Amino acid sequence: MIRKHSATLHGHRTSFSLEDEFWIELKAIAAARGVSLANLIAEIDDRRQPGSNLSSALRVHVLNSFRSSR
Repeated sequence: MIRKHSATLHGHRTSFSLEDEFWIELKAIAAARGVSLANLIAEIDDRRQPGSNLSSALRVHVLNSFRSSR
Protein backbone atom coordinates (compact mmCIF):
# COMPACT_ATOMS: atom_id res chain seq x y z
CA MET A 1 0.00 0.00 0.00
CA ILE A 2 1.26 3.49 -0.84
CA ARG A 3 1.26 5.92 2.08
CA LYS A 4 2.04 9.61 2.39
CA HIS A 5 4.98 10.51 4.62
CA SER A 6 6.44 13.85 5.52
CA ALA A 7 9.84 15.10 6.62
CA THR A 8 11.55 18.38 7.37
CA LEU A 9 14.41 18.93 4.92
CA HIS A 10 16.64 21.94 5.43
CA GLY A 11 14.00 23.66 7.50
CA HIS A 12 11.02 23.12 5.22
CA ARG A 13 8.34 20.46 5.41
CA THR A 14 7.85 18.19 2.41
CA SER A 15 5.74 15.14 1.74
CA PHE A 16 6.21 12.11 -0.45
CA SER A 17 4.45 8.82 -1.13
CA LEU A 18 6.09 5.43 -0.74
CA GLU A 19 4.94 1.85 -0.66
CA ASP A 20 5.22 0.28 2.79
CA GLU A 21 7.97 -2.06 1.60
CA PHE A 22 10.19 0.83 0.47
CA TRP A 23 9.51 2.73 3.71
CA ILE A 24 10.52 -0.29 5.81
CA GLU A 25 13.74 -0.77 3.83
CA LEU A 26 14.57 2.94 3.96
CA LYS A 27 14.32 2.83 7.76
CA ALA A 28 16.53 -0.28 7.82
CA ILE A 29 19.16 1.43 5.65
CA ALA A 30 19.21 4.43 7.99
CA ALA A 31 19.55 2.17 11.03
CA ALA A 32 22.34 0.14 9.43
CA ARG A 33 24.23 3.35 8.64
CA GLY A 34 23.62 4.74 12.12
CA VAL A 35 21.90 7.88 10.84
CA SER A 36 18.45 9.22 11.44
CA LEU A 37 15.81 8.59 8.82
CA ALA A 38 15.44 12.36 8.36
CA ASN A 39 19.18 12.71 7.67
CA LEU A 40 19.13 9.87 5.15
CA ILE A 41 16.16 11.39 3.34
CA ALA A 42 17.91 14.79 3.30
CA GLU A 43 21.07 13.20 1.82
CA ILE A 44 19.03 11.52 -0.92
CA ASP A 45 17.16 14.75 -1.57
CA ASP A 46 20.43 16.68 -1.89
CA ARG A 47 21.80 14.20 -4.46
CA ARG A 48 18.75 13.85 -6.68
CA GLN A 49 18.65 15.37 -10.13
CA PRO A 50 16.92 18.74 -10.51
CA GLY A 51 13.32 18.24 -11.49
CA SER A 52 13.25 14.64 -10.32
CA ASN A 53 10.71 13.34 -7.85
CA LEU A 54 11.72 12.72 -4.21
CA SER A 55 9.58 9.58 -4.00
CA SER A 56 11.34 8.13 -7.04
CA ALA A 57 14.77 9.10 -5.68
CA LEU A 58 13.99 7.27 -2.43
CA ARG A 59 12.89 4.13 -4.30
CA VAL A 60 16.01 4.19 -6.49
CA HIS A 61 18.18 4.58 -3.38
CA VAL A 62 16.61 1.46 -1.83
CA LEU A 63 17.05 -0.45 -5.11
CA ASN A 64 20.70 0.61 -5.41
CA SER A 65 21.30 -0.41 -1.81
CA PHE A 66 20.03 -3.91 -2.60
CA ARG A 67 22.11 -4.09 -5.76
CA SER A 68 25.29 -3.10 -3.95
CA SER A 69 24.72 -5.74 -1.26
CA ARG A 70 24.79 -8.61 -3.76
